[in-house]
Amino acid sequence: MAERRDALLVTHTGRKDSTEHARTVAADLLAAGFGVRVVEEEAEDLDLPGVTPVCGPEAAAGTEIVFALGGDGTFLRAAELARPYGAPLLGINLGRVGFLAEAEIHDLDQAVRNVVAREYTVDERLTLDVTAELGEIELARSWALNEVSVEKNARERMLELLVDVDGRPLSRYGCDGVVCATPTGSTAYAFSAGGPVVWPEVEALLLVPISAHALFSRPLVTAPTSTFVITVEPYTTGALLCCDGRRTFDLPPGARVTVRRGELPVRVVRLRPRPFTDRLVAKFELPVVGWRGQA
Repeated sequence: MAERRDALLVTHTGRKDSTEHARTVAADLLAAGFGVRVVEEEAEDLDLPGVTPVCGPEAAAGTEIVFALGGDGTFLRAAELARPYGAPLLGINLGRVGFLAEAEIHDLDQAVRNVVAREYTVDERLTLDVTAELGEIELARSWALNEVSVEKNARERMLELLVDVDGRPLSRYGCDGVVCATPTGSTAYAFSAGGPVVWPEVEALLLVPISAHALFSRPLVTAPTSTFVITVEPYTTGALLCCDGRRTFDLPPGARVTVRRGELPVRVVRLRPRPFTDRLVAKFELPVVGWRGQA
């Protein structure tokens, strides 16, 4: 009896081209003998015979691979489904930058062939676990692949935050917020806040203050075993906890947010060896030929 192989497709059905590419991938996988699942709310738009609509957090249970067809937002949504089951996640960039994706749209057919032939490797990406508490009351519990941020919810306000690292107070900030990021997330929100780019293979945590009114407001890179505690000062209102820009929670005055390395990584598919330097140059269009355009 042939081994059953299942794949889950996650895509951005609001875009016509994404829907068409998802149909192509599904048809190729079905022809190769895969069972193909699609997220239930996307099934009607995809209108694909032979696929199985699935819903809920167990959508990726038992799958060999999860395809994310879209931009980084689609990848992060697919990661929520793949992570609990250790399912490898393959990103196909149909968006603009698509920093998290392994392949571009012109690689689509080859990517499917590689998956069918099992010609790929899997990297494990460090994640963050986060809890928010007020005294003995747990306000929120979540995780992130890119970053956890504590930030203000209104332009006219400033937050007053106390940051502890490894159980010791580091600094108080009057700021727009603080970003705690992974190396994977170093090219996302943390980068726009002035943080460093960290190669994905590096095991570390990042802490980046946002627009801090403080003499010392440099971004920090700590050990992967470090723990960050961000306390919203008792007289400060209008704070939000945000995980990967997808899961948001209100933080009352006095709330304490604890961020540490996640227990579960996200497993990311690699189709071919490619230095991170090349990805950085391509995605940011860095001028490697010289600033005057000379070789």
